[in-house]
Amino acid sequence: MDSASDAAARARALGGTLLMEPFDVLDVGRMALVQDPAGAVAALWEPRRHAGAGVVGEASSMCWNELATTDTARAGAFYCSLFGWATDEQPIGASAYTTFSMDGAPRGGMIAIARSSGPVAPHWLVYFAVSDGPGTIALAQSLGGSVRVPATHVAGVGTFSILADPQGAVCAVIELIQPERRATG
Repeated sequence: MDSASDAAARARALGGTLLMEPFDVLDVGRMALVQDPAGAVAALWEPRRHAGAGVVGEASSMCWNELATTDTARAGAFYCSLFGWATDEQPIGASAYTTFSMDGAPRGGMIAIARSSGPVAPHWLVYFAVSDGPGTIALAQSLGGSVRVPATHVAGVGTFSILADPQGAVCAVIELIQPERRATG
């Protein structure tokens, strides 16, 4: 969809809640804020002068977006219908991980919030690629941030940690396994 207004109307028709009607962001774009039927919040962006992220997947840039939700079926159907995404579900332990893609290119992931995690609200989490995971975690802590999830290795992908800034905003950092290292282990 090219229009934030059209996307917002479609989100509402698919069972989402419009939290902020589409509005202009100066002359750089237009956006709306929606909540999916399972409760996660996302911003819809219509580019004008600013297309969005210009660098993705390199150190110190955004590299992945992940939806944690209590209702993967409902949330997955919503985003696939809204954006035209396809899904690929892979087992991970007792759960599953869903990758969203469009035209064969990955767009993000989705995982169920484990009941054992307690009352965690559905949410999107942005991952930033870093070249030194332990150093980035130490720097975040020295700046008043905290570690919500300690360094965790994901085979074939890399090692991530979830951090919170001093005000409580959360993001993930991940030291990705470089492509040449993936092939050899």
